[in-house]
Amino acid sequence: MENKDGTRLSVPAKKGKNVINRNVAVFAFFLFLSFVFWYLNSLGDALEAEIRYPVHFVNLPKERTLSGELPSRLSLNLAGPGYSILRLKVSGNKAPLEIDFSRISIINNQGGSSSGFYIISSGLVQNFNSQLKSECKVVSVRPDTLYFSFSLSNKEKP
Repeated sequence: MENKDGTRLSVPAKKGKNVINRNVAVFAFFLFLSFVFWYLNSLGDALEAEIRYPVHFVNLPKERTLSGELPSRLSLNLAGPGYSILRLKVSGNKAPLEIDFSRISIINNQGGSSSGFYIISSGLVQNFNSQLKSECKVVSVRPDTLYFSFSLSNKEKP
């Protein structure tokens, strides 16, 4: 190919640049593909991870009302196959774990008739393991203590 003045166009230089760009794109694609295969392979190994999982509190005492707020999510430290942990991370927002007040031990802060109470989270681990129905196990729960307070309901006030 020639210009109007008889000089040749530099097509080969442009062609070489396209070959380099194409080679970089092919390299990037296979680098990404190898990362995906490496990640899928690592999911088969036993892993330990922390996820924030939703919780729901049920069977609160009928004669009392909750005056503070309880957390809507707890941090669970899980151990198990990576596929199970990934599945819980993805589906964690759908089915919250239930904390049944009638089945757990609630400890009074003052030991008397005070309205301040707390729950030790390590006592919930076995309950959470049975609710998850997964190959992974809950190792620990954070925060380690849940503080809350009750007030008498309107019917019970003098």
